Amino acid sequence: MRDGEEMTRRQILGIGGALGVMAVTGLSAAAALSRRPAATGAELRSAVPLPRPFQVPLPIPSVLAPVGRTGGADRYAITQREVTAEILPGVRTRLWTYGGTFPGPTIESRRGRPVTVTHRNELPVPTVVHLHGGRTPAASDGYPTDLVVPEGWHRAGPGARGDGARGDGAHGGHGMPGHGMDMGAGMSAHDPRAVTTEVTRDYTFPLDQRPALLWYHDHRMDFTAPAIWRGLAGLHIVRDDAEDALGLPSGPRELPLMIADRAFAEDGSLDYPSLDPALRDRPGVREPYAAGVLGDVILVNGAPWPVHEVDAARYRLRVLNGSNARHYELAFEDAGDGRSYDFLQIGADQGLLAGPVTHRSLPVAPAERYDLVVDFSRMPVGTLVRLVNRLGSGRTRDVMAFRVARKAADTSRVPRVLSTDLPAWRREDAVRVRDFAFRAGRTGDGGTHGWLIGGRAFDPTRTDVTVRHGDTEVWRLVADVHHPVHLHLSGFRILSRGGEAPLPHDAGLKDTISLRPGESAEILTRFDAYRGRYLFHCHNAEHEDMGMMANLEVI
Repeated sequence: MRDGEEMTRRQILGIGGALGVMAVTGLSAAAALSRRPAATGAELRSAVPLPRPFQVPLPIPSVLAPVGRTGGADRYAITQREVTAEILPGVRTRLWTYGGTFPGPTIESRRGRPVTVTHRNELPVPTVVHLHGGRTPAASDGYPTDLVVPEGWHRAGPGARGDGARGDGAHGGHGMPGHGMDMGAGMSAHDPRAVTTEVTRDYTFPLDQRPALLWYHDHRMDFTAPAIWRGLAGLHIVRDDAEDALGLPSGPRELPLMIADRAFAEDGSLDYPSLDPALRDRPGVREPYAAGVLGDVILVNGAPWPVHEVDAARYRLRVLNGSNARHYELAFEDAGDGRSYDFLQIGADQGLLAGPVTHRSLPVAPAERYDLVVDFSRMPVGTLVRLVNRLGSGRTRDVMAFRVARKAADTSRVPRVLSTDLPAWRREDAVRVRDFAFRAGRTGDGGTHGWLIGGRAFDPTRTDVTVRHGDTEVWRLVADVHHPVHLHLSGFRILSRGGEAPLPHDAGLKDTISLRPGESAEILTRFDAYRGRYLFHCHNAEHEDMGMMANLEVI
């Protein structure tokens, strides 16, 4: 990566679709990959009987009530704990949860009204909480070495990473040896800036940002992927008066949908190919799953292939791809004759678009969120509408279904103008251009394989990029295989893909961009929120754990 390449306004205007020598080389090396299907990783096969689709009602995550309100701020409390729950009918599964449920409880908040969430860790390993999509001060952003350790962790036996308040829980094993994914063989580093707390930690979110669907999840270094897989994920919705006044579908006709894939072992537990199932000592997954872990069961809000009864009316669907590595291309199909229905996209990762965009299908990469409106009044009562994944096959092609149950009055609307507060950033405002290559490669003295940014695996002690507060920059990204690239703290606009215009679903303000195999892209962002240490990384969670993460320092 080129850190801090200064550009004149004329040079910036001349960038256009040109990606420079680095990106051209990356595209040449990855050209053959561009024809591969949109799947990354290997699929686990469940060892228990799986239910027929569209039998289980869609659960709606509960909305968490604040435990206190003081000084114009709301305070919440969440306990991270292990529970046994029924995900597959008749099967008991152990989960790591926020508040005892998967997904965790939804937090609903108002724009500009601060929220403090006290997390208590009663799990057997350290945790870190990241509010994905939040404009959050660095101290509460969930840096991977800012651990909340369980009681007695520093007194635990051999292999217990961490040393109480000194923050020695920081470590990094990003090697990918050719005969098994032993990441413990890679780089190991102590992070002198880590802030470790015992049992509890307060995370404060100012929420001075556009209304949007955010989500919170574990972000512990080297173990993010298995922790999310076990259940550490939940939704956070930010609202404001301007959005409320639009007349969009609301109440029971606004549905949050966290889509995620999982696999189940013979005893009903969640199957995952960890080298260390205790998630204590040895990061990594077995070699066949190094590119990402896929499950053969599609869950929506924690239920397998659920069904939801709807009125013949408009519905707002707040969609999150909460999968570790699985990509989706979502479409709505009539279960009877197979016809597909169009739908409206009204929002992206960071809130409402300027105006609605019509789609027949929608690609959704891990960690991306899309705000959709589906008009079920166009379908006869009794119709079963399947939400399908056109990238899936067999059981993984089905996601969930909607049954149009009754005629009903509908006063909702979708205005042609949805938002007027999108940032007015321009390419010519950029003071700097940076190049980043997201690729597999070799790293470390042993020459082990890893997922790398700019040829380097993540090191918490190294500053990879330094930006000035208030600066606007163009970032040029190139990938070898699928990489959903997430930028902490700041949203961005997608300027181009492969030197051409962005795709229709790229509209609006994003915080995660799905780079397809061999693809290049340009994004435009401004660092005008907070100062401090942040991250950008691939949100294929296995890639992230295996080194595809970098430090961003805002000064």
